[in-house]
Amino acid sequence: MSPTTDRPQGVHDPELPDHVRNLYTYTSSSLAGNLIGAIVIVLLYAGFAAPAALILWCLGFAAVWIYRAWIAARFRALQLRPDTDFPRWRRLWLTGVLASGALWGAAAWLFYGAGGSIQQIGLIITVYSYCVASVPVLADQQRAFLTFLGLCFLPTIARIAAEHTLYSYELAGVLLLAMGMTALLGRNYRQAMDRVIDLKLQTEHLLEQLRKEKAAAEAARQEAEVANRAKTQFFAAASHDLRQPLHALGLFAEALRNKSRDEEVIQLVNSINSSVDALEGLFSELLDITKIDTGAVEVSPQHFRLNDLFARLRLHYEPTAFEKGLALRFRGGHRVAHADPVLVERILRNLLSNAIRYTEDGGVLVACRQRGERLLLQVWDSGVGIPPSEQSRVFEEFYQVPGDRPPTAHDRKGLGLGLAIVKRLAQLMNAPLHLRSQPGQGTVFTLELPLGKAQQRTLESPPTRASLGLTLERKLIAVVEDEPAVRDGLEVLLKGWGATVAVFDTVAACREWAEHARSQGQKPDLAIVDYRIDHQHTGIDAIQALREHFGAELPAIVVTGSTAASLEEEAHRHDFHLLIKPVVPNKLRAMIAFKLGVRAR
Repeated sequence: MSPTTDRPQGVHDPELPDHVRNLYTYTSSSLAGNLIGAIVIVLLYAGFAAPAALILWCLGFAAVWIYRAWIAARFRALQLRPDTDFPRWRRLWLTGVLASGALWGAAAWLFYGAGGSIQQIGLIITVYSYCVASVPVLADQQRAFLTFLGLCFLPTIARIAAEHTLYSYELAGVLLLAMGMTALLGRNYRQAMDRVIDLKLQTEHLLEQLRKEKAAAEAARQEAEVANRAKTQFFAAASHDLRQPLHALGLFAEALRNKSRDEEVIQLVNSINSSVDALEGLFSELLDITKIDTGAVEVSPQHFRLNDLFARLRLHYEPTAFEKGLALRFRGGHRVAHADPVLVERILRNLLSNAIRYTEDGGVLVACRQRGERLLLQVWDSGVGIPPSEQSRVFEEFYQVPGDRPPTAHDRKGLGLGLAIVKRLAQLMNAPLHLRSQPGQGTVFTLELPLGKAQQRTLESPPTRASLGLTLERKLIAVVEDEPAVRDGLEVLLKGWGATVAVFDTVAACREWAEHARSQGQKPDLAIVDYRIDHQHTGIDAIQALREHFGAELPAIVVTGSTAASLEEEAHRHDFHLLIKPVVPNKLRAMIAFKLGVRAR
């Protein structure tokens, strides 16, 4: 837009309504200023100018002043109507302003010759003041501005020059120069306003573009969140549904081992159990990394003693370590940490799983030491170690350290996500994680945790170590499971270990049996229940039904394919232990032995 031309404010100009409103905004102050100027002129020339001319000028001024006040009032009343003709209202406003300019020029033409130098100077200053005051109002309308200057200045200059004296010519020249300077001032003001308006338009365009991009980014973010939630729900559902047949497969395989002494059959069962265990690890890793990616993992720090955590880890990993001939030791369980116990347990589970997997001889040590106000929670192993060149990459997703020796069945487990999960969980807790390793000698991972405050607690007797030669003779176990394959496999397995088994597929059937068994003097030694039994009941309902008849001290194990964190809270609240499907038989044996205190034959 050229600064030397009028702004194209036509009917379709989107800026026109705001422009016209701004013009009328100045009307009140402009009318007040004009009225003061008229009073000054009357006071200066009363008694000097011809009365008829002064009265005629005052009547003309009053008519223009009333006209401008009237159109301003009408515009304020009609400006918000959708049919407001803004070009027409601009023309009406300009008519009033130019009429005021003509009156000031007429005042100079009519009154300059009357009175003395004080009146003349007052008249010139008044006229010039209104010309300068018109700059911010009219400068962006070049033709209207130059017309207003001409109506004010030209009659004044002509009347002064008509005196035909040297002084009058000099003064007329000065006023002509002042007129040119005022026109130049208006042009500069108009150019500055053009730049401001252009910047405003560019800013509005950028803001509109930013709003669109922000809306697109927000839509993309929401789509990504929906996709992430869908991915998490898919993994959770797929994990739960696939754990069921895997769990049943493990139970049937172990029952087959108990029925046969054939070396080949035993080897096949071992392979099946190893594959089931590997698949369970894959499901857990995929679900964990998905939850972390979607922000579903929340950190809830609390003061907790490591003894309880070590007991759960021993119960879970001791059979695996025993099977490989490794010593699994825990030290420093009396220490108290201030962190999220669930996340700390996840980290230790991943580190322990790796340590046992890659250690063929020696053992694994989980230890906690105090260093000032920090605890060093460490997992040591005497395994193959990690070369220095690979230590910076072991925390990457889907990365596994290449080894010189042929991979064993244990090495093939996993997707290379375990240490990536460990790193992310440590970062969530703001807990520094360190790695030291020497190839051929072993590895130690160190997790730094804040020192916690000891809480009063009831001392618990340490768990009884379960042997692989578990016997359940003269033990009555109640099983509540709605999945036929899992129910049948569990029944065959428990009977193979010598137990008497009462099996039910609904909570109602379990409650009915409990009433009858109590009347017959029977009492189960243990309850093993699935968490999701039907659409109306859960395993907790089955446990409560049994405890109503046989006492609150009845031991219970809940087996589930769900990995929801809320299950840990329910387990603590309702006093049962949790096993995640698929449960390989050695883990089930260890848990049953822990609950019943059963030793080897």
